[in-house]
Amino acid sequence: MAGSSFFALIDDIASILDDVSVMTKVAAKKTAGVLGDDLALNAQQVSGVNADRELPVVWAVAVGSLKNKAILVPAALLISAFAPWAVTPLLMLGGAFLCFEGFEKLAHKFLPHGDYSAGHAPAQETATAAGTDRAAFEQDKIKGAIRTDFILSAEIIAITLGTVAAAPLQQQIIVLTGIALIMTVGVYGVVAGIVKLDDGGLYLLKNGGDSWFGSLQKKIGRAILVAAPYMMKSLTVIGTVAMFMVGGGILTHGWPAAHHMITGLTQGMATVAGIGPVLAVIGPSILDALFGVVAGAAVLVLVSAVQRLVRLLRPAKA
Repeated sequence: MAGSSFFALIDDIASILDDVSVMTKVAAKKTAGVLGDDLALNAQQVSGVNADRELPVVWAVAVGSLKNKAILVPAALLISAFAPWAVTPLLMLGGAFLCFEGFEKLAHKFLPHGDYSAGHAPAQETATAAGTDRAAFEQDKIKGAIRTDFILSAEIIAITLGTVAAAPLQQQIIVLTGIALIMTVGVYGVVAGIVKLDDGGLYLLKNGGDSWFGSLQKKIGRAILVAAPYMMKSLTVIGTVAMFMVGGGILTHGWPAAHHMITGLTQGMATVAGIGPVLAVIGPSILDALFGVVAGAAVLVLVSAVQRLVRLLRPAKA
């Protein structure tokens, strides 16, 4: 009898693990798009750091990301249990913040002498012009990356929670924890590889021998060294675009009128002769990004107005 109970327990465990595996695969597929944006954003966030400090900075951000998820997973479970209505508003606040950060980058780049930019120079420019407090610059980079990671992690956790909402609590905990760990290791492992790509190219170039294989190794190393700077610059652009796409996507999905409008426009794009199928695929992302730009501009104007009002109301120093 004890034996049959033991085998029944093993069968139950196997069944639970099978269900968890299926739900984890589904959640991973649904969060893959956000994962790509997370990768581009975080690789861009750590650009500009001294070469010998790149991996320590990535490690610091990865630890911060784990701390974010240690907060978000229990919070998501509590919100799902006691206030499920709060998930969408919280996500939309995060989306608005991403759009704001993206538009702030554009404002710094294209309006460097504008009223808003005064006193708000980007951290990298400030560090370079001032003659460099590198430790403070690194800390700014780390804090910014962790802040952005918090919003993207919140979206990943929210999407995963939606996938497992009907599952028992223990399965929800296992899947959410598993996705959190997989995403963190995956994103920051790849980010570490990207930021050290030039070092890999230099190693291949220096250690290539005289054989045909050594010659090929040198050519690959040289090609990596040539491509690496362009790749990092492109990640800066991709990271900013990703802010608008992710933030705008969160806002449009949380605002039914905007979501229906984008759906209607996408359906109209699909009817364009020749390129309709392509437009139908990329159209929603482009429209989400454009919506994100408008939303970011609106939030930036609001933040600037509040800052001016606070300065006006603040008593003058003697």
